[in-house]
Amino acid sequence: MTFSLSLPDYEAARARIAPHIHWTPLLDSHTLGELTGFEVKLKAECFQKVGSYKIRGPLNKFAQMPEADKKRGVVCSSAGNHAQGVALAARIHGIRAVVCMATNATPAKVAATRAYGAEVVLHGSIWDEANEKAKELVEKEGLTYVHPFDDEQLIAGQGTLGLEVVKDWPQIDAIVVPIGGGGLIAGVAMAIKSHNPNCKVIGVESSDGPAMQASVKAGALQTIECNTIIDGLRVRRAGALNFSVVQRYVDDIVTLPDKDIFDAMLWTWERCKLVCEGAAAAPVAAMLHGLIKMPKGSKVVGVISGGNVNLDQLRGLRWN
Repeated sequence: MTFSLSLPDYEAARARIAPHIHWTPLLDSHTLGELTGFEVKLKAECFQKVGSYKIRGPLNKFAQMPEADKKRGVVCSSAGNHAQGVALAARIHGIRAVVCMATNATPAKVAATRAYGAEVVLHGSIWDEANEKAKELVEKEGLTYVHPFDDEQLIAGQGTLGLEVVKDWPQIDAIVVPIGGGGLIAGVAMAIKSHNPNCKVIGVESSDGPAMQASVKAGALQTIECNTIIDGLRVRRAGALNFSVVQRYVDDIVTLPDKDIFDAMLWTWERCKLVCEGAAAAPVAAMLHGLIKMPKGSKVVGVISGGNVNLDQLRGLRWN
């Protein structure tokens, strides 16, 4: 299962979604640069509508959706950010949206999803279980299923983030991207490589749930035991389309434990003045721990993928 997107594909996707999103800033991080020896910029998708990049894909998909599918409505499953992206994109396009979320989803994300106009169904304790509920509703109600990461139109939409990066900083040497199901890194990797095949694309996962890294090492998709508590990284099995893209376009995948990623989240709040969520801090964590193997002076972008923080979860953390 393979597919490829070119720069014109991303230009077309960007044109479809442009009226409804922000072109988010690429911010200098001198402190991170001093610590790493790189010239570092952070792509601040925490300033995006719905607080993350997840609005991009659904907007691109719904703009191309047949009217008959729009009338039936859509259903998705999500840890939270995809839920909000689908909810707002559906409202923009006048589509009924039902969102299935795990029962332990961040309360703020559940409330925000409902505020954007979606119907929320809570089911299971992990995305995969909520996803089974969404598939049930496809059969029962005839809704159109919107996968959170393994969908060509979503991948193209998410990848417009990469298009913005290369337009703002054409000289980029490497980009560091968090990996959950793989939709973001798949889209960004193709966009970046279409502009500059020599630019390195590096993914970051939690070592407590490295589904994509395990699959790449095995040479085939793997279903893993996923113990990470970081909801944006908490997936037992990566997307098949995304896996095929990662195999071809991603240069390296590195991992860190949850503790190091949460520490980097707090560091980013304090030193960069950016409110990022756990998954979004993974690229910063990788840089702080010396996992990005690039020459000194390299121009490196870290993708701050979202800013929807579960403050209740954060208050409960106690690391030894």
